[in-house]
Amino acid sequence: MTLRVPTNKAESVGMRKLSSDKTMKEALETLKGKPKVKRTMWSRRAQEYEAKINSGDLVSIAEVTRDLFRADDQPEQSYSERQIFEAASSRLARELAAMEQLDEPKALDKILEILNKAASVYNKEKVA
Repeated sequence: MTLRVPTNKAESVGMRKLSSDKTMKEALETLKGKPKVKRTMWSRRAQEYEAKINSGDLVSIAEVTRDLFRADDQPEQSYSERQIFEAASSRLARELAAMEQLDEPKALDKILEILNKAASVYNKEKVA
């Protein structure tokens, strides 16, 4: 599918250039960090997560992806947590795919691989 938008209207409809390599590296490093779980009400956290996703800032999207990721050995997510996680990870994967000339599923696999490695590190800390 080809989307054509007059260049003078690109910004007003929410389009932007691809992120820089530096920004993408920073986002991927963010995925390796320790998840931050706030103890506020879910509705408030959900609003914050949605705002971060809609901001278009890759690092903020990576934070949401990292914070909502659940490894196979962790407790199940609620439906709304899963929806927000999928929205964030999908956005991040599309950007990564465009930058590295991959298809979206391969980019998502790369993101999930990073998250699983980080989760195994932080889960070992809890056990020790």
